[in-house]
Amino acid sequence: MSVESDLRKDGIEVTEKLDTLKINSIARNVSKKLCDTFPEFNLNQNELFIKLSRLNMYKAKMPEGMAEANYFYKNTSIYFNEHIQDEDLEEFAIHECIHYIQEVKDKRNYLLRMGLCDYTEFKIYGLGLNEASVQLMASKVNGIPKEYVKYFGISFETNSPSYYPLECCLANQLAYLVGENILFESTLNSNDNFKEHFANITSPKTYMAIQNAFDDILNNEEEIIKLNNRIASVDDRNKKVDGMLEKIEELKSEISLTFMRTQNLIISSYFDNTFNNISTLEDVENYRRKLYNFKNYLGSMEGYTFFNDYYVNKMMELEKKYNAIENGEVETAIKVITKKENIFVSLFKAIKKLLLGNKEQANINE
Repeated sequence: MSVESDLRKDGIEVTEKLDTLKINSIARNVSKKLCDTFPEFNLNQNELFIKLSRLNMYKAKMPEGMAEANYFYKNTSIYFNEHIQDEDLEEFAIHECIHYIQEVKDKRNYLLRMGLCDYTEFKIYGLGLNEASVQLMASKVNGIPKEYVKYFGISFETNSPSYYPLECCLANQLAYLVGENILFESTLNSNDNFKEHFANITSPKTYMAIQNAFDDILNNEEEIIKLNNRIASVDDRNKKVDGMLEKIEELKSEISLTFMRTQNLIISSYFDNTFNNISTLEDVENYRRKLYNFKNYLGSMEGYTFFNDYYVNKMMELEKKYNAIENGEVETAIKVITKKENIFVSLFKAIKKLLLGNKEQANINE
């Protein structure tokens, strides 16, 4: 499918191409802001400017509900909604410029990967998580302040109130648990460091479940936008419109349910596994503090009690763990396990030596 066909399919109609001077200005400012905001990634500002200045940029008419800017990898171009003022283009360009930086293509110009998102022949994996992480980075670059919002009955604090707010809330939880740098480094450099790290402290199955949930939320949100646009194009209300309104409500409920289930999975998978690794009094305090502060990243809705219940139960277990460590019971258990492991290792080495000896003797006899 051609770029023109893709644009028409998405309802994008180009109205103006930005001149080289404007593109260079955006590229220069975006590259500087990215380097200033993420110094730990050792980005080269001059190289980044040269790369971003090669982008094509356009203004276009876009459907209601669509993102204010879109990056198309097929022709290395960014399309801005025509109603965006020139002085605001840079703010919207940051998200799309990150997409350009993170893309990985093959020799035939086919997209293989974009940050945390894998493009396979049959399905795209991780699109929702990647969009959320890119938006968190863009919000950080733009210095967007946090505010409380409510979507589909879920209330939470976010620094991305207008773009992928639910996905960003969940991604923020992941960033809090494993470290913002790990998440953003994998997002920018399109590697599996974040995936492997999170899978190691929970499980690969858990990571896949969370990744799929992000995609489900994103897909349902896009379906709601399409339905709303179809409803807006109908002059009179009829049974077909009623059916679409009913579908929208179903999708909203599904999004809320997926969000809460995913949040609960993030909490239980991380803190259950981390609890098993507590062996010192310092570990106890770090665990208590981290679990307590998770409340600052929660999405909550009427009747939601999972986190409070989980916290109370874990504090009771933590007290037992604290007493065991204080009384030396955990340390004793660790010493016993270590001793058993040492015996096993010695036995394994002895067997290995014996087998090698027999093999060498056999070679001599031959």
